[in-house]
Amino acid sequence: MRKTILIWAAFAVLSSACGNNNGSISGSNIPKEKSSGTSELIFREYQHDFGKVSEGEKLSYTFVFDNKGTSDLIISSAATTCGCTVSKYDKKPIPPGASGNLEVEFDTSGRNSMQTKVVTVRSNASTPVVLIKITAEVVTTDK
Repeated sequence: MRKTILIWAAFAVLSSACGNNNGSISGSNIPKEKSSGTSELIFREYQHDFGKVSEGEKLSYTFVFDNKGTSDLIISSAATTCGCTVSKYDKKPIPPGASGNLEVEFDTSGRNSMQTKVVTVRSNASTPVVLIKITAEVVTTDK
């Protein structure tokens, strides 16, 4: 009986020490951070086909994206699958409702036949990893 009283007394002290006046243990009185919303990265297109190109050409395409979320969109990286492909993207935060650009450059030197290159875009968006792709059929010319 004495143990039970001590346990209840400890419970009462802990409950009041936490600022919880109703005697129950709950996280409901813990202040929550203000919800700052989420960003949503939506590309207007997720792939681009350059078609048939000559070996040695340097190709470039700009993908346009929108932030359809309620907080700033921040792209942290846009990694390519090969050294022949380079990406450039807006490094500044993209506000809700605004758009940005991601440029992909592809050097066809030393390439032949159908080529597919993937860019992995990482951001703070609700879908943190998005893949975009470029394709080209590279034909070599006799010199």
